[in-house]
Amino acid sequence: MPSTAIVWLRRDLRLADNPALDQARRSHDRVVPVFIWDPDAEGHWSPGAASRWWLHHSLAALDERLRQRGSRLILAHGDSLEALRRISRACHADAVYWNRCYEPALVERDRRIKIALRDRDGLEVESANGSVLFEPWQLRKSDGGVYRVFTPFWKQMQRHWIVPAVRPEPRRLAPPARWPVSLALDELKLLPRLDWAGGFSERWEPGETGAGRRLRGFVEQTVIDYAQGRDRPGIAGTSGLSPHLHFGEVSPWQVARALDDAGELPTGQGALTFMSEIAWREFSIQMLFHCQELPDKPLNSSFDRFPWRGQKDYADDLRAWQRGETGIPLVDAGMRELWTTGWMHNRVRMVVASFLTKNLLIPWQEGARWFWDTLVDADLANNTQGWQWTAGCGADAAPYFRVFNPVLQGEKFDPDSTYVRAWCPELASIKGKRIHQPLDREASARLGYPAPIVNLKRSRQRALDAWQQIRA
Repeated sequence: MPSTAIVWLRRDLRLADNPALDQARRSHDRVVPVFIWDPDAEGHWSPGAASRWWLHHSLAALDERLRQRGSRLILAHGDSLEALRRISRACHADAVYWNRCYEPALVERDRRIKIALRDRDGLEVESANGSVLFEPWQLRKSDGGVYRVFTPFWKQMQRHWIVPAVRPEPRRLAPPARWPVSLALDELKLLPRLDWAGGFSERWEPGETGAGRRLRGFVEQTVIDYAQGRDRPGIAGTSGLSPHLHFGEVSPWQVARALDDAGELPTGQGALTFMSEIAWREFSIQMLFHCQELPDKPLNSSFDRFPWRGQKDYADDLRAWQRGETGIPLVDAGMRELWTTGWMHNRVRMVVASFLTKNLLIPWQEGARWFWDTLVDADLANNTQGWQWTAGCGADAAPYFRVFNPVLQGEKFDPDSTYVRAWCPELASIKGKRIHQPLDREASARLGYPAPIVNLKRSRQRALDAWQQIRA
């Protein structure tokens, strides 16, 4: 009797270089691809609005690619274990395959499901690594401990890393004798009720095909100047691969192989710099895997005593920051880019995060929550690590006394003011680098641009004084 395997797709929405899919189709006669929308499993870190927009379109693209290969994507909503049991009974499945997730809540969910399906239901259950070059437990310090500083982690990764072969995408997937019942994609209700995501569609192409185009464009046009260009928000100097990597529309192995095939690894400075960013992603994943409270609590416990402003006191400033109305041009440009496109340049992410936590003295968790809801590449490990790094309370953190000056950052990394002019058109009449300076109230009123909500110099000193309190 032909055997049937379910492939439970999660953060691996691709056909090429998909270990779980590859193993299932090689070991079984028929394959049933399944996606289950189960946001409750992720607790209070269920996907935000921008992520749900991306997910909707990525699932649509994946289903189209599956249908071209004689298959289709089965969609379900609700408890993952119940859905897998229902689907396995309907198609008489013998096995369930998936690629691993590493967020604490999902690790526990997957462990529970594996035990139930294997030990109680008698199914073969296999999980694989489909998203990282090294799993969170593979790279350890000489004493067996977890790396909390990036540079030695990166060096260790380079010592053990080789450019891997990638698995080809299947030309055809044999369907089951009878397809299980599936929801329509719209029934998952992932898209916003109000169409605020118009700018997303202009910027992004979710799905494996879009990821492939992004990767090819990066390798052919951008990577050679990446080491310098990645810090310039006014030019197309980055890869734009972060949301594709988060949703597994492209694997880090495919990225490494593409760079190697183009002759950029191991000597190309741009490629090596980019692979260090892939390594930072893996560093963040292993930190979250081993420190489960990281999304909510500072790694440096002394910051539990940090004198953040109270919520009632900072509510208006937080709203101004979220809307890009702080009166600080580079900060406002970044926040407006985020709202319009679902993405923000990494250099500007550091600037706006520093401004929120240090100049405004607002807890980093508020910023992490906003990014979580508005970024199409919102990733729990990266988001947490980035915010704790900038706030000065996490692993490998920037020292707390390092406060990014948004004026100097704008002058250095947006020297021709292309970025600020694009997102703050009220300032178009200002000549030269003066555009990065906050305006006085008279000029603000005349140009229709907000007056600064805080004095940069005085608020910097306030932050340093607060830091001295917890040092004492």
